[in-house]
Amino acid sequence: MAKLIKKEIEFAGRKLSLETGELAFQATMAVKASFGDTVVLTTVVSGAANPDLDFFPLTVNYEEKLYSGGQIKSSRFVKRDGRPTDDAVIVKRLVDHAIRPLFPQDYMDEVQVTSTVLSLDPNCDPEFLSMIAVSACLQASNIPWQGPMVSARIGHVDNAFVLCPPVYESKPDTKLDMMVSFAGPEKKFLAIEAEVDLLPEDVVLGAIDFARNNLDPVLALINDFAAAVNPDSNKYSYVSKSLDKAFVNEVSAVVKDGVAEMMDQSFDKLKLKEKQDLLQAELFEKFAGKYKKSDLLRAFAEIEKQALQDLILTKHKRPDGRGPKDIRSLTAKVEILPRTHGSALFTRGVTQTLTVATLGSTSLELFIQNMYGERTKRFIHYYNFPPFSTGETGKMGGPGSREIGHGMLAEKALRPVVPDQDEFPYMIILVSETLSSSGSSSMASTCSSTLALMDAGVPIKDIVAGVGVGLITNEDFTDHIIMTDLAYMEDAFGFLDFKLTGTRDAVTAIQCDMKLPGIPMHLLPKIFEQSKEGRLQVIDVLEKTLPKSRADVSKYAPKVMSVKIDPAKIGMVIGSGGKTIKEIEAKTGCLLGIEDDGNIAVSGSDEAMVKKAVDIILGIVKEVEVGEVYDGTVKEIVDFGAFVEILPGKDGLLHVSEMANDFIRDPRDVVKVGDVLKVKVIGVGGDGKVSLSKKALEPGYVPSARPSGRREDDRGGRPRRSFNNSRGGFSHGR
Repeated sequence: MAKLIKKEIEFAGRKLSLETGELAFQATMAVKASFGDTVVLTTVVSGAANPDLDFFPLTVNYEEKLYSGGQIKSSRFVKRDGRPTDDAVIVKRLVDHAIRPLFPQDYMDEVQVTSTVLSLDPNCDPEFLSMIAVSACLQASNIPWQGPMVSARIGHVDNAFVLCPPVYESKPDTKLDMMVSFAGPEKKFLAIEAEVDLLPEDVVLGAIDFARNNLDPVLALINDFAAAVNPDSNKYSYVSKSLDKAFVNEVSAVVKDGVAEMMDQSFDKLKLKEKQDLLQAELFEKFAGKYKKSDLLRAFAEIEKQALQDLILTKHKRPDGRGPKDIRSLTAKVEILPRTHGSALFTRGVTQTLTVATLGSTSLELFIQNMYGERTKRFIHYYNFPPFSTGETGKMGGPGSREIGHGMLAEKALRPVVPDQDEFPYMIILVSETLSSSGSSSMASTCSSTLALMDAGVPIKDIVAGVGVGLITNEDFTDHIIMTDLAYMEDAFGFLDFKLTGTRDAVTAIQCDMKLPGIPMHLLPKIFEQSKEGRLQVIDVLEKTLPKSRADVSKYAPKVMSVKIDPAKIGMVIGSGGKTIKEIEAKTGCLLGIEDDGNIAVSGSDEAMVKKAVDIILGIVKEVEVGEVYDGTVKEIVDFGAFVEILPGKDGLLHVSEMANDFIRDPRDVVKVGDVLKVKVIGVGGDGKVSLSKKALEPGYVPSARPSGRREDDRGGRPRRSFNNSRGGFSHGR
């Protein structure tokens, strides 16, 4: 067993601790991290070098355990925790983005990082804790890594920044949910994932600075912990996978001039690919039998990378001929598909996405169970990336982490402008199909999704767009070029893929993928500014395509109305065993979705039936008061009177003695089923029974004195109708 080592500090009002030596002995390094009562176990294991690999096989896992929050899976048939939630996948990707750039470029041993949430305090963020634990684990281990990395979650509540806000208590009120990471003692900008509720760029930049200025205690904690565990900072010697310089020079002598010429011809992706194929074929023929094709391709890529960076830095010219701030040609169309609820096609150069919007009842909301409990989700964005989008063959199937990450980025980008359920009572699903990809397909997805929402008649608050921004720089950043709208090799061989979405005036989401071990902070304002310039150009195109949301939803979309009732009366609408709600649905052909807060969404194909269902609901829950006058419809006649529907779903008894001033022996002599009568409420019992009168509307009305000693249900022997609280009216007693 290893020596027990523990370090702790107070941070953001809670105790933050790191310890090792007690758990997971066989991992290369294991850290138990605590933040308040939240506990995370992070392990890292390095495997032996695989001579057949020519990439860095880093795997990151983030495990949300239901037991950490005292939860049991709600399924009756499966109690084991299932596949990671989309939110867990986003955390995994964020960890990967923050640690991958800090590994040596020639290091290709297999590394697996796993963070498992063991105990959850909903007010102490396990995602922040995992980021810190992973950094401490790698920094203290003998695995080659150029850390430390330090992170923080930032909120924005009441116009003030909040450091590591409670996950659930403050989140509904915050206008910002940002996880941002920095590298090394200089705290260079490294990674970010943010959802922003329409804040301007300067506020978001202020949040990043706020995080950076408050992380020195955490940085010191990681360094102190690593020094205690690994005092000499020993890192094991690995087999470098960098290509032999003599080999690269030999390859370069054959193709360097051709690659440089190719880069300087202003080719688009398709022509560039044709030239690449010719050069590679020449290379394979030249060195046939001497070198492996995989090594030749690696060397070719290195030569391309150097040629691209030289072209951009020295000539300020890009492979397709654009300048640093130029965006490829833009086109957008809506109403692409005839029967869907909304559709849009967005094309930027060779990148093209098709988004389809589908509307439905809120009763169809996605049910999610995680460590925090159960919740539903009414706005969802999915992103698909089939192999044909890059002209390749491959497996078609479920989404990987990349698809989930890109889909969630567009979802976060659009969520701030999607109307609340009270304003637009629909379930909304967007599906973006990447039809062709050559850089920033996630940003194209955001643009086509904005148009699809508007085409579907969703009254979004504003148009949202985004564009990828990249960076080419020398080693000390004294010479650098920021590029708008990354395309093809600029993404593969550049150092940064910075994605920021927003409206004309505000930011909605950010995500960053970097190949450098951090960039200086002074570059961030420039990146933000250039990103906004590009975004505004894209918004111009979207506005010309469809300036605002359509006034009505598609004729093929279900018709949905929302009604809010007292939550205490939900049981009246549902009825005993669901009887009442089933009756409403059967009578109207509509679907009812009832929320715990009393909000009821009614959906159906016929707008008149939807309105009828809403009227029935309102009638059931309405408090009828004495003195009110209604035009009621006779629904049933019995020996002692008639049952009159005064509101949809609510009946009252018009006793025979209240039908007229004259004596009436049989109510059938004066009324029949279907008659519309003007009646007045003369009594409402404690049990909800409603008594009506027709003659009370006539002058000189005197309440009737009913014969004593005779039960109403003795007249004719018919069963008496008794009040049913779930209906708010009467029903036959049996």
